[in-house]
Amino acid sequence: MSDDVDVTNIIQQFSGVPGALLPVLHAIQSAYGYIPAASVEQIAGGLNLSRAEVHGVISFYHDFRTEQAGRHIVQICRAEACQSMGSRKLEAHAKESLGIEFGQTTADGKITLEPVYCLGNCACSPSMRIGDQVYARVDSARFDQLIAQLDGTGVKQ
Repeated sequence: MSDDVDVTNIIQQFSGVPGALLPVLHAIQSAYGYIPAASVEQIAGGLNLSRAEVHGVISFYHDFRTEQAGRHIVQICRAEACQSMGSRKLEAHAKESLGIEFGQTTADGKITLEPVYCLGNCACSPSMRIGDQVYARVDSARFDQLIAQLDGTGVKQ
């Protein structure tokens, strides 16, 4: 964690808000890209919670990370519509081609692979998302094309 003062300021900003833990966690993840382990004790103390309560919330919500993610977040839909249209095959291809499992990041720090349970694009299954962009009818070849196009700012259009 690069600066404990930022975490302290975030906690102070939300300390008077009912249910402050979630806004604090979101703000810290927004600032750092993840929830650093060293911040859990600070959060607990600042919000008068136990470390177990803070950890429990972090581990319960899939959106919170405890490690730095890759520069690009690649999510493959695992909802029923996408599964019925081949997302399991796409998932297997993605894991094989990237050499990682869901929840892991490539060794070069470029890509973090995650499951997602509905991108709201059921009619165009299987779907995946890179950053904020959703892609429809993705097969192995399209996956490879999208990954090959990644640059420092996202997927080239």
